[in-house]
Amino acid sequence: MDQHTIPLLQVESLARHYGTIKAVNGISFSLKRGEVLGFLGPNGAGKSTTMKMITGNLAPTSGSAIIDGFDILDDPKQAKAALGFLPEQPPLYKELTVDEYLNYAARLNRIAKSTINTAVDNCKQRCGLEQMGRRLIGNLSKGYQQRVGIAQAIIHNPALVLLDEPTVGLDPIQIREIRQLIRELGQSHSVILSTHILPEVQATCDRVQIINQGELVFNDTIENMSERMQTTALLLRFKRPPPTSTILSLAGVQDVESVDKQTRRIHFLAEQDPTEALVNASVSEGWGLFELTPERMSLEEVFVDLTCREPHHDEAVQP
Repeated sequence: MDQHTIPLLQVESLARHYGTIKAVNGISFSLKRGEVLGFLGPNGAGKSTTMKMITGNLAPTSGSAIIDGFDILDDPKQAKAALGFLPEQPPLYKELTVDEYLNYAARLNRIAKSTINTAVDNCKQRCGLEQMGRRLIGNLSKGYQQRVGIAQAIIHNPALVLLDEPTVGLDPIQIREIRQLIRELGQSHSVILSTHILPEVQATCDRVQIINQGELVFNDTIENMSERMQTTALLLRFKRPPPTSTILSLAGVQDVESVDKQTRRIHFLAEQDPTEALVNASVSEGWGLFELTPERMSLEEVFVDLTCREPHHDEAVQP
């Protein structure tokens, strides 16, 4: 079998229980080589617990995580050698210079002494740190400290990179630069991006995974998530609004909401758009339609819709 067809990460029925509390309840998913996965979930959903189990910092109650062919429990050294990890709080020694710290990170990752300088120079170049080698980490801005954190995560060229909230606290220019760096990482690594910033997922990820109450409620591509964001409501303003019953009689219309005397919000089935029928009826019946605005569901609304209800196993799209 071609190596590129084998998932780099395979999570099977991973669970972590604390007594009767099921922090993570038997989730399964896979990650392809070169794929960037956005990992989302509200506070307490089990996202951090899952990340800790994948990285070997927390033993699962049951299930497994296979990284590049190695089980994180049975072969922890080999599995962790394929991992690079940036926690939400980067593990930096602020009294060291960037070069000193990255040399230390290289030795921790058992990079051959003869290639350490090359590895350090390479990750500094990739992370935009070429001019920062002699600077004390403690004197760098938060944005550059995040870059140093990413550099230590990729210095040993791991197959899988996990980034936990990498843009928190950065200014808009820094956020843009880190997002570009994440996209570039996706060309040579598989990446799991844990974030609460929803537009970040759209900007950087190939696939979205949402966890809620310890279970996966969505696991699919950005394109398929975008389908959930299609227009399913219309905001209309009439000079002479028709009766609600008349609008409800049109094919596809599910609900009519009265916003004010002249304005109606119409919810409809995605596959039965009543826009043309509404316009034609307004002309023939003299309703005086003078405004029609499609309302598109935002990514935030999709996220809230998926996480503010009870999860069901059959809702999660199979990876």
